[in-house]
Amino acid sequence: MSSNYAAKLKHPVFKVVSQYATDHDLQAFVIGGFVRDLIMERPSKDIDILVLGDGPALAQEIAKILRVKKVSVFKNFGTAHFRYKDLDIEFVGARKESYSRDSRKPITEQGTLQDDQNRRDFTINTLALTLHQDSYGELVDPFGGVSDIEKGIIRTPLEPEITFSDDPLRMLRAIRFATRFDFQIERTCLEAMKKQASRLEIISQERITDELNKIILTEVPSRGFKLLNATDLLHQFFPEMIALHGIETINGKAHKDNFYHTLEVLDNLAQNSDSLWLRWAAILHDIAKPPTKRFDPVAGWTFHGHEELGAKMVPRIFTRLRLPLDFKMKYVQKLVRLHLRPIALVKGSVTDSAVRRLLHEAGDDIEDLMLLCNADITSKNEFKVKRYKKNFELVSEKLKQVEEKDRIRNFQPPVSGELIMKTFEIGPCAEIGIIKSRIKEAILEGMISNSVEEAISEMLKLGKELGLTMVNPPIIEK
Repeated sequence: MSSNYAAKLKHPVFKVVSQYATDHDLQAFVIGGFVRDLIMERPSKDIDILVLGDGPALAQEIAKILRVKKVSVFKNFGTAHFRYKDLDIEFVGARKESYSRDSRKPITEQGTLQDDQNRRDFTINTLALTLHQDSYGELVDPFGGVSDIEKGIIRTPLEPEITFSDDPLRMLRAIRFATRFDFQIERTCLEAMKKQASRLEIISQERITDELNKIILTEVPSRGFKLLNATDLLHQFFPEMIALHGIETINGKAHKDNFYHTLEVLDNLAQNSDSLWLRWAAILHDIAKPPTKRFDPVAGWTFHGHEELGAKMVPRIFTRLRLPLDFKMKYVQKLVRLHLRPIALVKGSVTDSAVRRLLHEAGDDIEDLMLLCNADITSKNEFKVKRYKKNFELVSEKLKQVEEKDRIRNFQPPVSGELIMKTFEIGPCAEIGIIKSRIKEAILEGMISNSVEEAISEMLKLGKELGLTMVNPPIIEK
């Protein structure tokens, strides 16, 4: 590869920094991920500018020239940041770092370019391009980062045990980069990660989960989970997933390894959806199989109720992993609870009643549920998979037909509690709940249509059965 990338540093920001640095006799470089992505010919909107000197001061001067009004300065870290058009640009002074055993926050002091490259996590992130006009675009690559990009290797610039002990989050970053770029992690790094796995205890759960989510959002997330498992890192923060691992055999009957099955489902889903929370539903859909596992001499291995128990486990897992406890958690919980329902329809006869109930419970998440369930069809028997997928198409078609005909998705019974009270001149009582519940059941079972007229007729009939007298005939608005 070329050692000069001047032709690729075309953005006005680089020209402005270059001119200012040259005029003021400063040594400035673009460094890190932007250079890595430039060499790999990947798009990047994050630029790190390194200066031998005062990073925030340079940021303020460049912002003035570019007419950027807002500059965020972080004095504790010696960095500054601003947005320019579609770019995030960070300025930092070159520094060297030292760490204490119980913190990943380094003690920093001013340093040289070499000091700054030494402190970085991986060789592919140590790459720097000079911005001084005398050597504009020249590559500074002391650790063979370009060679590692060509070979597809993740490697630390210094001893991996020291690198990972200093900042254990780097172990998760190594796995993220390996997963994202489909690179191999060097053997000595993998060994050091396994030795240092317990050091994750000094990292906040928020930072761990942030890296985990980035791994989950990659093209083939199973790569990352296999590395997390092999290095014992997953054991440190996600014991429920580790519990899925393994196969047990009794009387010649074995169940599948639910860890690898889950990863297969996750990869299948990743081909069709970029949704982080749908991918989380894939990760958690069988999470309760270990505690529900039973062996029956006739039926073999069973996991009865794992969907209900799994749904109950979701809030606890989300809380511990510091994932949001809002509608996103409820969405994942719903999909975990319902993930067997479409498959049960595939196996049995697809009745309108069963489809109505599924549409009602899934609501607007029905398409996502179907994506999850389709991804959940995994087998080494290709004929079996084809048969299931063909049946699945029939269920999808049935869902469309029933939805068009009955408008069941997210439906509320056409009769309100207020209308029942007014019709029979009663106050709040158990009979109101009984009437509403029975009307809903009648609609879902197809005994009456999802219409105001038929619902009111059913209400009057049920009121009579319950000994209520109609006082105010209900008015049906046309």
